[in-house]
Amino acid sequence: MNLTASVPLNGVTPPLQHLGVIRVLGEDAASFLHGQLTQDFALQKPEQARLAAFLTAKGRMQATFVGIKRSSTEILLICSRDLLPPTLKRLSMFVMRAKAKLTDASEEFVIAGLAGDAARAALPADSAAWTVATQGDASVVQLYPAQGQARALWVAPVGTPAPAGEPLSEELWNWSEVVSGVATLTTPIVEAFVPQMINYESIGGVNFKKGCYPGQEIVARSQFRGTLKRRAYVVHADTALTVGAEVFSANDAEQPVGTVVQSAKAPNGGVDAIVSLQIASVGEPLRAGAVDGPALQVQPLPYELLEDI
Repeated sequence: MNLTASVPLNGVTPPLQHLGVIRVLGEDAASFLHGQLTQDFALQKPEQARLAAFLTAKGRMQATFVGIKRSSTEILLICSRDLLPPTLKRLSMFVMRAKAKLTDASEEFVIAGLAGDAARAALPADSAAWTVATQGDASVVQLYPAQGQARALWVAPVGTPAPAGEPLSEELWNWSEVVSGVATLTTPIVEAFVPQMINYESIGGVNFKKGCYPGQEIVARSQFRGTLKRRAYVVHADTALTVGAEVFSANDAEQPVGTVVQSAKAPNGGVDAIVSLQIASVGEPLRAGAVDGPALQVQPLPYELLEDI
């Protein structure tokens, strides 16, 4: 049973301060990112956003992004603000001779969330996730829906008039992020997952046909050799869930079977969360933090998982 299906999700949020912007500027901006991240930036068009991850050499996720191409020489990477400084530092180490400069542009742009009528008014009809619509200086990125409602990120230079729409609380927006099933990496879970463990290959976050990038061999091996044992699921609990907390099966008090990836207060009570779980444990009684911790109720995923390429 979906515990939050009746919640209205409509309007425009205030500026989302938990998100930051890395600007990549220069004639090699696209080719540089193409060689570092999990998605194809070389063929990116202005009307396309990119969901992507920055990995370690062992294939573990260090940061996740929504990439927007504002021009042939400028790409914006939207990421969790808590991860921006270390990510900017690590990515900059690989620039070397590339004609690309990376800077923290968070104070130069405003990011807001649009949902329901506000999102539909800003986007082309029947467009897919990661489509970008341009409204003057603003870029509007279509996201995965939540509870059947359209959602989008609105990204514009500071001073751009805000989009029209009813006020939407940041708390409700954060909940919509969780129930959409698309996770954003934050500090407690850095290097905890390969992309498939949070379904990134199924939601447009991995391109298996592009060239090499750090961790690419691990990601490919997980996909093609059938070694993947974890997936992300949406769950509900009656009490708060801490990001990074271990998940246990009631059948095994010693070995955790998963990790809390992202959580938010549910508008009808309790908490909803994205958890990365061992596939074999999904039908078992699950608890967060300890075998006697809060019970977790697994909800239907809002999208289908990619089974083959």
